[in-house]
Amino acid sequence: MNSKISLFFKGMLMGIAEIIPGVSGGTLAFITGIYQELINSIKSINVESIRVLTKFQFEKFWRHINGSFLLTLLTGMITSILLLSRLITFLLNNFNFQIWGFFFGLIISSAFLISKSISDFNFQNFCWLFLGLFVSGYISLVAPSSSPNSSFFIFLSGAIAISAMILPGISGSFILVFLSKYEFILNALNNFDINILSVFISGCIFGLITFSRLLSYLFKNFNDILISTLVGFLLGSLIKIWPFYEVVEYDLNNDPIYTTPVFPTSELLSEIVYFTLFSLIGIFIMWVLEKKFIGISKSN
Repeated sequence: MNSKISLFFKGMLMGIAEIIPGVSGGTLAFITGIYQELINSIKSINVESIRVLTKFQFEKFWRHINGSFLLTLLTGMITSILLLSRLITFLLNNFNFQIWGFFFGLIISSAFLISKSISDFNFQNFCWLFLGLFVSGYISLVAPSSSPNSSFFIFLSGAIAISAMILPGISGSFILVFLSKYEFILNALNNFDINILSVFISGCIFGLITFSRLLSYLFKNFNDILISTLVGFLLGSLIKIWPFYEVVEYDLNNDPIYTTPVFPTSELLSEIVYFTLFSLIGIFIMWVLEKKFIGISKSN
């Protein structure tokens, strides 16, 4: 019972991480010592487990996928996500520059943190970093500020976002920000929109079974290339959360479709101060996590 309670709270920590762009649930799993078991449990959901399930051998299926572990962890994650979703939405609506500044600092720190796992930062890896920077920066600049609300895109967003869980340093919520689906999914959570959430969760399940295996393979065999690309991707995508912009085009509902980032003027002095201050707070928090926890985990 004590181990399940402990696992539940570890799940809550991962849930907190997954709802905040820049903090990775994979990193929290790594810190709390459950990362390898999590990856192995996800991988156990395979053809063999489906074969056992189709024979209605439920107890064997449950043991095969380490069901108690996954259920307890998932329950903790869902609990903290539901508790925090309304708070995050409130902050986004009322303290826009502060919260995006905080996320900005977290993402910069995350990029620096995961870059430490590159064993040899040579010219080739620098090229991959630059490629990630260019691609994500270009997409952030030219892509619409809003993305389709179709079932397919919501499904795809869930599949990609959940795959980030196996990569320490990349958060699922950050992926949703990049896909312009972060606030959309938060609102669906707050309103308990079953139609949207069921499609999104289905995408998450699909992503765990499929994309996670591909990412795990790349992570094992092309670690430096993958991490270099992800660092560039993180840095380039900072354009996406830059809160100082001007609207280039509106839709029929007067909502912005295309925006372009701008440098803030002195007229926005208070917003600049808030954004800078909370960026530094985000950087400081990640520095504390790295020094007090991640460093300890690595040494162990």
